[in-house]
Amino acid sequence: MEEGIRLNKYLSDAGFCSRRQADKLIGEGRVTVDGLKAELGQQVVPSANVCVDGKPVKKRNRPVLLAVNKPAGVVVTTAKDEPANIVTFVGYPERIYPVGRLDKDSEGLILMTNQGELADKIAHARGRHEKEYLVTVDKAVTADFVEKMRAGVRIGSTVTRPCQVTKVSRNRFRIILTQGLNRQIRRMCEALGYKVTQLRRIRIMNITLQDLQLGEYREIVGEEYEDLLAALGMKE
Repeated sequence: MEEGIRLNKYLSDAGFCSRRQADKLIGEGRVTVDGLKAELGQQVVPSANVCVDGKPVKKRNRPVLLAVNKPAGVVVTTAKDEPANIVTFVGYPERIYPVGRLDKDSEGLILMTNQGELADKIAHARGRHEKEYLVTVDKAVTADFVEKMRAGVRIGSTVTRPCQVTKVSRNRFRIILTQGLNRQIRRMCEALGYKVTQLRRIRIMNITLQDLQLGEYREIVGEEYEDLLAALGMKE
């Protein structure tokens, strides 16, 4: 008898989406198993006929992880009704999807993959993985501003986690976050009376942009890939 696995893991292992995205698709009634509407938490066997929006889910080929230098204006979504979606922009020949988010007005590093478990581990907040940004603001970066950003800033009902902040030039600073609140850096700056004029992510964990130009991508392989897996506890 075939051993079953949870449906969200099946979709993740197939490289279709992350487990979290899979649960959303299942909850929306877009997934069927052997012709029947799937349920959250459902177990499936490897030979099951699993479809999303009526289309069979195919097993992925080789694992893919890309580093993309996203320009401002490109939207980090897989939604086909968004003409500026990052999947169409990158145009990779295999099915991949973005890991985490980077808002439309920001540029820089976004990872894309066909590996659901890898995406989940990178994006999960409890991992406290470092993300590094270069930020330009509309007025001089002062010592008081730097200290307040480092200590944590109240945005809405939340005080941000202490972080690393370094002044780079008159209007620019470098910040390393270990959390990923929505539009966090922009909201932190606004709370202190500053406006972000350019925001560029340059690093996620050990992955950097290197010499990628805006709009370009590169595949993460070799030692860089192995080091990432080790940091995520995924290396056997």
